[in-house]
Amino acid sequence: MLTMLAKLPIDSLSELWHEPWAMGTAIALVSLVANAEFYRQFQVSTRSAPRLDPIEDDSAALPTITVVVPAYNEAANITDCLTAILENEWPGSAAMQVIVADDESTDETLALAAIVAESDDRVTVFTVPPRPVDKAWRGKNWACMQAAKRATGEYLLFVDTDVRLEPWAIARSLANAQTYHTDLLSCAPRIICGCFAEWLIQPIMAMLIAVGFSFEGVNDPEQLDKTAAAGPFMLFRRAAYEKIGTHAAVATDTVEDFALARLIKTNGLTLRYVIGLDVAKVQMYRSFGDLWEGWTKNFHIAAGRNAFLTLAAAGAVSLIFVVPWLGLFAGAAGVLTHRPLAIWLMLTAGLAVAVQVYGRVESARIVALPPKYIWLGWLAGGIISAICLASWIKTETGWGWTWRGRSLAK
Repeated sequence: MLTMLAKLPIDSLSELWHEPWAMGTAIALVSLVANAEFYRQFQVSTRSAPRLDPIEDDSAALPTITVVVPAYNEAANITDCLTAILENEWPGSAAMQVIVADDESTDETLALAAIVAESDDRVTVFTVPPRPVDKAWRGKNWACMQAAKRATGEYLLFVDTDVRLEPWAIARSLANAQTYHTDLLSCAPRIICGCFAEWLIQPIMAMLIAVGFSFEGVNDPEQLDKTAAAGPFMLFRRAAYEKIGTHAAVATDTVEDFALARLIKTNGLTLRYVIGLDVAKVQMYRSFGDLWEGWTKNFHIAAGRNAFLTLAAAGAVSLIFVVPWLGLFAGAAGVLTHRPLAIWLMLTAGLAVAVQVYGRVESARIVALPPKYIWLGWLAGGIISAICLASWIKTETGWGWTWRGRSLAK
């Protein structure tokens, strides 16, 4: 490229930056660097991520545990979720208590959970009382707190209904929590994609979370500003859970997992955030509507409700995932219409696309998600940028800020 630029007339060089193709090439070059750096940071984060050690002594005694399953209109999930929990293999399984906190569901969630409870006395099902009107209890916090009051275990495991535990997940988690004297152990589960929208968005979101919340920083007790946790799987030592004030302390938080993790670290307790792809799996959303509602609910809050960070994230996502593809298509169109400088835009953007695709393929192996629809990275990036903007607007104005149809603005 430099050799060919040197052969251009001086007048052409002086007018180079007035050419849209040259400006486009410069932007594509920035995108190329951003893609390389983004993938580098992803590698650094995931390489430092701990995983659960296998259990060395199958006969070792484990502490008692209460598994809490908050549920609101989860008829499609509740039976399979409970079945997976009850099929867990660990010593002294009779010491496990399972509590389903039905959060005033309007579907068959309560009835289906009751059927499971009839066949296994370890399961208790109840409907939580109406939420107080003097305080904004958001999300599942009210249901979780009410269930915790009924818990008898030394450890509390909060599991979402869309989670499917592996048969040894509870035993290994308890053993690891004891080995590392962990007050909160949270496992980032394997993400299962079903609908087209999930295949587009979830793999990139997994990468963004790994980059934005480095495992090394989160697990460092000295870095109090670095906190994260995966809400679908959170195992607390009960004494620690009570010390931080239970879910009552985060009643108004819609991203309660991050808020609880922050309380653990700021209270001098031990947080351990691990990759748990072989511990649990979760399909978070079943339609584009669910996905849009879920991510717009959380994104701005996860960014600390910082408008600059949220808007910067929208711009960064576009730069990394959208710009290379647009540059490649624009450059190719320019070449076909005999625009001399368009070749540089096409080549630079093409290299950025290649780096992006390589990073996506490699990351797919790490997060255990097949590299599907990579060629639609531009569309996924555009949607995620829109999610960032919509999340900022919804959170700050309360307009359309809902979860499962319930307003979060109250």
